[in-house]
Amino acid sequence: MDHIVTVQDAVTAFADFMEPTAAELNAIEQEMPVILADVDLLDAHIVTLDRTPTEVDERRIRRARRRALAARVALVNRTARASLPGGAA
Repeated sequence: MDHIVTVQDAVTAFADFMEPTAAELNAIEQEMPVILADVDLLDAHIVTLDRTPTEVDERRIRRARRRALAARVALVNRTARASLPGGAA
């Protein structure tokens, strides 16, 4: 008779200790403006996949690209300020 054995990794894949830590959740929270700006940029591009972009579409893409870049710059500035010793900017 063959024995059926469960794979331990599959059983414990969703165990409580696998939850994100407070530091990981904080990092996600800090990056959320960048994530949302990137989603807006992708949405602007997706709209134009099945048609020729209009002037309004092109403006929307440009605005979304600028917002995504500004969000990335703000994130880099926040992290750079936080990592400088003595609170110097």
